[in-house]
Amino acid sequence: MAHYQLDLVRADRERWLKQYYFLRAAFSIAWVVAAFAVGPSSPAIAGVLLALYPAWDAAANFVDGLRSGGLNQNRTQVLNVVVSLATTIAVLIALQMSMNWVLGVFGMWAILSGLLQLGTAIRRWKSYGAQWAMVLSGGQSALAGGFFIFQATTPMSPTIATVTGYAAVGAVYFLVSAVWLTVGEWRQRAKRAQLG
Repeated sequence: MAHYQLDLVRADRERWLKQYYFLRAAFSIAWVVAAFAVGPSSPAIAGVLLALYPAWDAAANFVDGLRSGGLNQNRTQVLNVVVSLATTIAVLIALQMSMNWVLGVFGMWAILSGLLQLGTAIRRWKSYGAQWAMVLSGGQSALAGGFFIFQATTPMSPTIATVTGYAAVGAVYFLVSAVWLTVGEWRQRAKRAQLG
């Protein structure tokens, strides 16, 4: 009976992860479209979008932590919430200085949030599918962050377009994870149907 209940909890959390990854992918795609469509022509909207991105990450990690066993069991996500909220504030401050400062803040955030995402994925690896994509995403985020920091020190003034590639790659990783979990769920159902 206890084993059956554990299976139900695991199935429920995996279903949630699938929905969560689809939602993260959809937000990132919408953000990239908005950044390309309106960001270049309106510095005010670009600023809002740049502050919105880490704010959304904080909210998403908070909800995922709650839905995936509670915040006590998901310390990497709690840290990610704190880092992303601090980044949102730092982006708002950096916008008053220059886009180089904004890109530097994004670089630090990409490194820290990427490493925390990597930690979350490694912790979930044994229990849930599709974590290989989240491991790659976290690692690549940290590498991109280092590149952002380097770019921020150059004389060339960056734009919101500098960040859109990062967001687009993140969308792909979330979408791959969601599709991977969906296919896994279909296979499980087919196997159960065969067994009777």
